[in-house]
Amino acid sequence: MNLNYSKKLILCAIMGLFFIFNSFGQATNVKFPADTGKNLIKLNFGSFLFKTLNVQYERAIHKKMVLGLGIRFAPKGSVPFIASFGDDEEVTGSIKTGNFAFTPEVRWYFGKNVFKGFYVAPFLRLANYTAALDYDYTVDGSQEIIPLKGNLTTFTTGVLIGAQWRIANKVYFDWSIFGPQYGFSKGKISGTKSLSAEEQKSLREELKGLESDMPIGKISSSVDGNGATVNVSGPWAGIRANLGIGYRF
Repeated sequence: MNLNYSKKLILCAIMGLFFIFNSFGQATNVKFPADTGKNLIKLNFGSFLFKTLNVQYERAIHKKMVLGLGIRFAPKGSVPFIASFGDDEEVTGSIKTGNFAFTPEVRWYFGKNVFKGFYVAPFLRLANYTAALDYDYTVDGSQEIIPLKGNLTTFTTGVLIGAQWRIANKVYFDWSIFGPQYGFSKGKISGTKSLSAEEQKSLREELKGLESDMPIGKISSSVDGNGATVNVSGPWAGIRANLGIGYRF
């Protein structure tokens, strides 16, 4: 990439962030009627890009501290932007996933009052993912398919940093900037199909190849005449970030 272009891109990003902070800083200087509610219900609309409903509830327990609970739900369907990650449209198009997550947290605000300013939020997340796909493998030069489906459960802990502003009477804007998380996972995906000895050998070799490609965690697989099973376990990591609109009451 051209060096001058990179510098211009970074400069534009910095100016954009400055504009955002300045705009919301001016918004918080507007004199609204005092908000005294101890509750905040929030819709994280950034999740809509991933066909996911994400809502969060916060309850003030101190001048600057709240207890929060987030619920995330995505019905089983095609994976958003999946075409960007592979060239085989028949395989990527067959993948269907869904998930549900439960996220309790403690959030500490550094503004003058609760629900305002920068914050730090240690959290736990329990999530369950479901998946189904048509897995293709090659036998004597011809392509075969075995349907696989299953689920994966993860438990992670992390710390989220972000900022929240009051933008109207009882209305708040939340920018969850960066929330790394790490933990463990366990799951299984399997499929049933009558397999000949040659088909078992080919499928077993291809599934073994997946074990070395896993970036984190551990994969083990087994194949017999009735189908295949893939077990997943080990470390799990992710990043939490979002944009949300909340109502205080």
